[in-house]
Amino acid sequence: MSTSTRLPVPATILFESDGDRWTALQCRDARADGVFYYSVRSTGVYCRPSCAARLARRDNVRFHASCADAESAGFRACKRCRPNEAPLAQRQSDAVARACRLIEAALAPPTLDELARAVGMSRFHFHRLFKQFTGVTPKAYADAQRSRRVRSELPRRATVTDAMYEAGFSGSGRFYEGAHRTLGMAPARFRAGGEGTTIRFAVGECSLGSILVAATELGVSEITLGDDPQALVDALQKRFANAQLNGGDAAFERWVATVVGFVEAPRLGLELPLDVRGTAFQQRVWSALSEIPAGSTASYADIAQRIGLPRAARAVAQACAANTLAVAIPCHRIVRKDGGLSGYRWGVERKRALLERETR
Repeated sequence: MSTSTRLPVPATILFESDGDRWTALQCRDARADGVFYYSVRSTGVYCRPSCAARLARRDNVRFHASCADAESAGFRACKRCRPNEAPLAQRQSDAVARACRLIEAALAPPTLDELARAVGMSRFHFHRLFKQFTGVTPKAYADAQRSRRVRSELPRRATVTDAMYEAGFSGSGRFYEGAHRTLGMAPARFRAGGEGTTIRFAVGECSLGSILVAATELGVSEITLGDDPQALVDALQKRFANAQLNGGDAAFERWVATVVGFVEAPRLGLELPLDVRGTAFQQRVWSALSEIPAGSTASYADIAQRIGLPRAARAVAQACAANTLAVAIPCHRIVRKDGGLSGYRWGVERKRALLERETR
């Protein structure tokens, strides 16, 4: 994908004439939904342009600017496409969002049947939609929420077992199985503020401000950008209060120099081992981000499409926000659909600068 972007033509212009509207109706063009509605004289019903109902004869069709306009002309809403309600995709998205809130609020993960009943869907239909919109199954989403809670509970509880049950885990098997992937270390060490873990770190300066690079024995685990070098160090120390934080030796300083060089010239690539921590879904997203070449961009929807979950754009955005490896996992290459800059954990101006230097 090129960084050059063609702005989309507003839908109100695309469907300005009755001829354009009839063409949209023949194609069931969903872009026209909400722009206009059509009624059928022989049935007395009005619909969205994308309605899957049988195509009416042209001389029986009238176009309307709004639902109120169609109803004032004596037509009733179609029971199939329900034009006077929110679009189907929005209703589905709202239902999935309600299910997500239920999962987040529950200590013990709700069953699939309980979630489906809560949003008024069949078990199968709900499971399929949930995965389409979030990129993961309800069970995987619940597991991720418990992992998030256990990260919060571990430093506050007397034992790992207390934290595990407080976070909603019913047994230790699954908890310990995925602990290193999500915590980056053994649960006991994480609870103790990283006690027994050695983290090398160094702070340098680059054209984007201060940069902190930290690494475990597995590789670079954190690259953060900021304006205040001490604030970057303080944040690292707060996360791992009892870890052994070692200032970089000569070998590690070369790693930092490599990262800084990569920031200044992204096309050089970054040939360093990375300690990437995250849920299975986050790692899928980060892997897809890493495949975007320097000088190119993608949208959240593009990445969702690449990982085979075209309706998971919102979940992709959340995974981008959780990235702790600035530049190495290039979430700065994510832009809005219209090519505009979206948010960036380390500041939109830094994002702009990174994109500009990648196109030189």
